[in-house]
Amino acid sequence: MQPTSRPADRVEGEERKQLVKSAGIIGVATFSSRILGFIRDMVLARLFGAGAAADAFFVAYRIPSLLRELFAEGSMSAAFIPIFSEYLARRPHRDAWDLASAAFTTLVTVLTGVCVIGILVAPWLVPFIAPGFGNDPGKLALTTLLTQIMFPYLLFIGLSALAMGVLNSIRSFAVPAFSPVLFNIAIITSAMLLAPLFSEPILAVAYGVVLGGFAQFLIQLPALRKAKFRFRWRFDIGHEGVRRIGRLMAPALIGLSVTQINILVGTILASYFPGGPTYLFYGMRLIQFPLGVFGVALATAVLPSLSTQAAKGDLDELCETLGFGLRLIFFVIFPAMVGLILLRTPIVHLFFEHGRFSSADTAGTSSAGLA
Repeated sequence: MQPTSRPADRVEGEERKQLVKSAGIIGVATFSSRILGFIRDMVLARLFGAGAAADAFFVAYRIPSLLRELFAEGSMSAAFIPIFSEYLARRPHRDAWDLASAAFTTLVTVLTGVCVIGILVAPWLVPFIAPGFGNDPGKLALTTLLTQIMFPYLLFIGLSALAMGVLNSIRSFAVPAFSPVLFNIAIITSAMLLAPLFSEPILAVAYGVVLGGFAQFLIQLPALRKAKFRFRWRFDIGHEGVRRIGRLMAPALIGLSVTQINILVGTILASYFPGGPTYLFYGMRLIQFPLGVFGVALATAVLPSLSTQAAKGDLDELCETLGFGLRLIFFVIFPAMVGLILLRTPIVHLFFEHGRFSSADTAGTSSAGLA
């Protein structure tokens, strides 16, 4: 007589299958985005190399990108999904939608204020981020202008991250995962078609960043409507769920700040060397490729499951899910790390050494990637 499996074992097996399936969907989507991201970087490397315009762009892009990592795709998503998943699991769906609307309104208000302040203080902020540009007034002025143009990107990408959090919480992964594809398409199109129309071609790329961020948010709206959810203007900063999200953001901000401070210090030091910010950016892109395809995919797939299990008090299942995720990510990331260390120079040469990107730029980028 064949032994029958326990209900708990069947549930655990189904949960793992769902995790692997979800991670696979996100991985395919993220891989598509990363491939387009590499094409985007190849286009920028060919057109601008590691010259002054490229340095100015990557430093200017670093400022809203740093804030995005801290307050939008980083701490906000990590704090929103557990609370929203708990509302979905334990309360009427109407309460969950009210929470999402309150979070949406609060986010719009806060990020709009940050963007306005950022645009106004850019002339003082840029010299702090890139003190090495002080010896080149033209480069400093261009970086400041690019920063002011790209600051609204923070608002759009923040809204995109919130929409992604809602969709991921209801186990809808495909559309949010594919949304960065539009961001890359917008930049590639701007660089190749719009740049020749500008007296300073790099400005077209900056406008492409803002357009791409808006497109990332826009593409997720049909999926939200399909889930019978529409953002409503509900300014309720005292909402119990919003306050809990704010409290959860604090430890996430501390953890993310360590990485962002490290990148910030690297940007400050790189600004003293011609091509330094560009080398640092492309070197980080190599590191982020396996992290984005595998690490982020698995983390995105596992967080809603962990949040739901925690909300229900299923600590044994939570530990099993967490352990399975850690084993799977180590299995993939460790070989990728070794491969990047050993093959960094051929990879940079293959992808970036075209047009204005020289062999010296390849050597600089390889060194930055190893560091």
